[in-house]
Amino acid sequence: MSIIRDAMCPILRDFLTYHEAIQGHSRKTVDEYYLDLRRFFRYLKRARRLVPADVPFDEIPIDDVDIALLGSVTVTDVYEFVNFLSRDCGVGAAGRSRKIATLRSFYKYLTAKTHLLEENPIQNLDSPRLKKSLPRYLSLEESIALLDAVDEPNQVRDYCILTIFLNCGLRISELAGLNKTDVRGDQLRVVGKGNKERIVYLNDACLAALKDWLEERDRSASTDPNALFITRGHKRMTTAAIHYMVKNRFLKAGLDSALYSSHKLRHTAATLMLENGVDVRTLQEVLGHEHLNTTQIYTHVNNESLRGAARANPLAKVKRKG
Repeated sequence: MSIIRDAMCPILRDFLTYHEAIQGHSRKTVDEYYLDLRRFFRYLKRARRLVPADVPFDEIPIDDVDIALLGSVTVTDVYEFVNFLSRDCGVGAAGRSRKIATLRSFYKYLTAKTHLLEENPIQNLDSPRLKKSLPRYLSLEESIALLDAVDEPNQVRDYCILTIFLNCGLRISELAGLNKTDVRGDQLRVVGKGNKERIVYLNDACLAALKDWLEERDRSASTDPNALFITRGHKRMTTAAIHYMVKNRFLKAGLDSALYSSHKLRHTAATLMLENGVDVRTLQEVLGHEHLNTTQIYTHVNNESLRGAARANPLAKVKRKG
């Protein structure tokens, strides 16, 4: 559900319209841009003492922010804003990095697209250093155990969802958005981030699971006749409903639901494909990654070539004497 946007300055409104109408970004993404910039504008007005000190932060208006104020921003201002996010708002490194990315996009728009500013005042802005961690995933044996543990209620539907997750590596939002018409023979039309479409090919396991589910699905009434996956209440399954279902299926399979989620099933699909001969560029297409370096994190997971490098070390067979 989209958020309700407060009154805003024309510059911000035009920026959001540009990303939604021209760049084709989803309403959710544009809402995140709005929230990031609203917080920055409020911080800026308070830091510059443009509002009385007793005005609550969340009530600072942003409809009067103009290009003169935006053009006066410095890199130091942004670093102080980032410090405010960390110190006063408890925003983690990933959240701060995303907000800096929003500011970069906004100021690029002001300079390169609309030419409201001649120079970008935050061009040399650095992002917070993020801790890089390897994705957690299920082993092949754990994946099979998860599928084998699926029982009633909703056995056919849930088995189909888990099969698609584990074989196709979809994002949870992509799966929730699937329509019946997206199933086209052995192909699945997927709408990913930024409303970008891609085709994912279905293997025999997916085709069998979809056949069983569609037969059951067609016997059920639905408030959304297009939705591929529906609840027992005949509504399209939301991301929250899918997330809840996956967590329960982990529990029934004896897996720690605190460690795994639907996104870990995406990691599992990616890792299993890579381990079984899929090259990284093909995997990039399957997962819908815009940049190859996003996909390459999987090359560091259970990489046989790394094991080979360790075994090739001439000290590999040297053991303690005694």
